Amino acid sequence: MSTARSGARGPGSKGGKGTPATVAATRAGIDFTLHAYEASPDAASYGQAAADALGVDHGRLFKTLLAEVDGRLTVGVVPVSSTLDLKALAAAAGGKKARMADPGDAERATGYVVGGISPLGQRRRLPAVIDASVSELATVYVSAGRRGLQIELVPADLVRLTGARLAPIARG
Repeated sequence: MSTARSGARGPGSKGGKGTPATVAATRAGIDFTLHAYEASPDAASYGQAAADALGVDHGRLFKTLLAEVDGRLTVGVVPVSSTLDLKALAAAAGGKKARMADPGDAERATGYVVGGISPLGQRRRLPAVIDASVSELATVYVSAGRRGLQIELVPADLVRLTGARLAPIARG
């Protein structure tokens, strides 16, 4: 496990080689902790594999998914213990219909690869909705922008950095 705090030299600091997510968190001046783990390229669920590898409750590690809401790419962030409720995402984003985005479109829009898509530091700022359960947690884990690296931060900072709204978009 590797740790870096905002303002410290290391991944995400101005002199380090961070991911766009860690650079965004550092520039925003927030406190965060990085957690590295061995990522399996053939994991059935990258998020659940990450939670297991780090020994983190599946309700505290959130996955970043992209959907098209009325044809517009939208970010949905839900616990890895859940699935994204597309109808709830559409409603929260002010749309009528949602479907999962093509993985290639998601990678091009965010600048990240599937399994390492972070809600932070995306190539283009997309509308984002985070499951409301995040507000019940002291800290939350999301991808730090590559497979094998998670960033732990307080939910309020995650919401602020993504410009997301909170809504019940997780199912199960």
